[in-house]
Amino acid sequence: MGVRDDELPYLRRCVELAAEALESGDEPFGSVLVAGDGTVLAEDHNRVASGDRTRHPEFELARWSAAHMTPEERAAATVYTSGEHCPMCAAAHAWVGLGRIVYVASSEQLVSWLTDWGVPASPVRPLPVPAVAPDVTVAGPVPELTEDIKELHRRFHGGRD
Repeated sequence: MGVRDDELPYLRRCVELAAEALESGDEPFGSVLVAGDGTVLAEDHNRVASGDRTRHPEFELARWSAAHMTPEERAAATVYTSGEHCPMCAAAHAWVGLGRIVYVASSEQLVSWLTDWGVPASPVRPLPVPAVAPDVTVAGPVPELTEDIKELHRRFHGGRD
């Protein structure tokens, strides 16, 4: 299943949240948790600048969903996000039983940009979500928004194209 036009507003909000993270001095990632009926339940952006490198929005939304949603509600929900989940977040997503993931930019794209800009590699191997959580349905990247996310990361990392 691909990305539907009616999902683009959620993804645009993820880009806005990523920009908010950047404006607050953090890495530009943003995510939105949406119920099966289309209701926005929660949203967050990266907060790793606090020193806690686990403060990814996808991880926070997984924890929020475990505390506030039934297993059936979690299974029907979708997490929209500016970047494909890292292995930690993909595992959290699967462990709490959330539904679909829809991302703007893939881990492969992000790694390529960071490599081009000379940014040191992450201490965690970037893996696509299906390599970590094979039963989670994933859609992305979303070409019409990818350049926006690339630009936010370029600004954060000081990269040049």
